[in-house]
Amino acid sequence: MKPIYHYASVSEALEELNKKGFIHDFNLQDETIQNNPQNYEIEHVYRYDGDTDPDEEAVVYGITSNSGERGVYVAGFSANSESQAASVLAKLCIEGNDKQCRNYTL
Repeated sequence: MKPIYHYASVSEALEELNKKGFIHDFNLQDETIQNNPQNYEIEHVYRYDGDTDPDEEAVVYGITSNSGERGVYVAGFSANSESQAASVLAKLCIEGNDKQCRNYTL
């Protein structure tokens, strides 16, 4: 599936994704995402830019696992706030994993 890109506040992104059935918190699976990125498909990307403070920048991913679990992963977007799993997800968007996020740029 080609990802859908949205630009909204983090809370609006989470609310919209929740309505679409993305209810699992993938932030609790950092290590699993990091070690097995091939098991996840990024379907939605919401990016939020802080108006005045770069530390307020964030990206919200709507993700489906290969087991069918749908959920979200929220990551800070500044260089000093990324987790290893967030780096893996960003890399998926840059390199493309099964055609995911090929047009997404950081």
